[in-house]
Amino acid sequence: MRLTWAQPEDLVAHELVQSAAEGRDVAHLAQGWVDAGGDPSPPVSGAGPRPAAPGVRALARVLLDELDALPTPAHPHEPDDLGSIEALWSSPVPTPGPDHESGAFADRVHGAWLGRAAGCLLGKPVEKIPRQGIEEILRSTGRWPLADYFTAAGLPDDVAARWPWNRRSAPTSLVENIDGMPEDDDLNFPILALGILEAHGRGFTTDDVADAWLANLPAGRVFTAERAAYRNLLDARPVPSTATHHNPFREWIGALIRSDVYGWTSPGDPRTAARLAWADARLSHTRNGVYGAMWVAGMCAAAVVVDDVGTAIEAGLAVVPPESRLASAVRRGVEIGRSGAAVPDALDVLHAELGDLHWVHVLNNAATIAYALTAGNGDLGASIALAVTAGWDTDSAGATVGGVVGAVRGASQLPAAWTAPLRDQIATSLPGDGRLSIAELARRTVDLATEVRP
Repeated sequence: MRLTWAQPEDLVAHELVQSAAEGRDVAHLAQGWVDAGGDPSPPVSGAGPRPAAPGVRALARVLLDELDALPTPAHPHEPDDLGSIEALWSSPVPTPGPDHESGAFADRVHGAWLGRAAGCLLGKPVEKIPRQGIEEILRSTGRWPLADYFTAAGLPDDVAARWPWNRRSAPTSLVENIDGMPEDDDLNFPILALGILEAHGRGFTTDDVADAWLANLPAGRVFTAERAAYRNLLDARPVPSTATHHNPFREWIGALIRSDVYGWTSPGDPRTAARLAWADARLSHTRNGVYGAMWVAGMCAAAVVVDDVGTAIEAGLAVVPPESRLASAVRRGVEIGRSGAAVPDALDVLHAELGDLHWVHVLNNAATIAYALTAGNGDLGASIALAVTAGWDTDSAGATVGGVVGAVRGASQLPAAWTAPLRDQIATSLPGDGRLSIAELARRTVDLATEVRP
């Protein structure tokens, strides 16, 4: 059995990359790893292509401890504690309050859930397939550029062999098979966040989040930083070491995908949304991994009350450190989106500038999200298609983009071609009946947003 995102020999190469990005001197440890037969190239998927040689796993555990113990240079523009982050916040972007009386706010929240599900569903079958493979699949089936859910109909055998679908996702996420939104961590986490808020209110702690994970999330349905943090919880490590111990994925996208609900339940209040996202994100992430969650939470808090995606993006940027790499990536994505460049040219730029990062890293995906939202200009189909066509974390980027556009537009303004296949259903691996009504999730979200809670 090969356990993804957890085997020590797979984590070392990722940790060497992450530690170097943090300014640590890892050259001597990297050389020792190579000399002992370790692979210096981080696995693209969750596990390396070959079993570890005898003794390599034991050495990997030792090296991970040594890497954890290395001093980290100070990063004054990228702090971890909330007070220092807040001290760097920009002036708030003016946003209106929610209109609770007319039903418009409820329609926006419903649209946010629908858009998130549609964007995730679009990206599911091609998760892990790079940009060029996605394009070849679409061209070979006469469906380029992307404008509908994926299909296997007409796909040549050689293309299918060269770019195999995500085996877990394809059976339920190709257009010929869709029957509601299939289970996905990008929807499990928002549903879990909803439950955390219902149970604890806005005063929840990171330990409350940890308890919710252990009580509700199957270990096999968490990945990258979340899997490392889950392992650390089972090892009785306290917060915030859950985010750092043997966790090279601490600046990847996982926390970003967990934060939409904190925005939707804080309409017009990005700062409160960002604080909630921080309390959740620090369980598994640090620095830019946390900022990605705070940006999305702030953006979603604005999206349910403003009328354009650009304002929502800026409202989210106001609650992250302005000189952080996350903020720079978002601003670059916006800049490329505003340039008017043709999609292939725009994606060429994104990949040239950020293509050295792993496909699940937060920075390249945040830039993609910002680009897709900007270039898509409030059109759900165009926006989620751009996020997926970029070819990094396709379902996560598509979900976040879809949630923002859905919130800005509202459910009543979303095209049925994207929302009807959802059948008002989200499957989940959380405890319960296995399928939840999207409309009911939206109603619960609106109830939280309108309650006065501690």
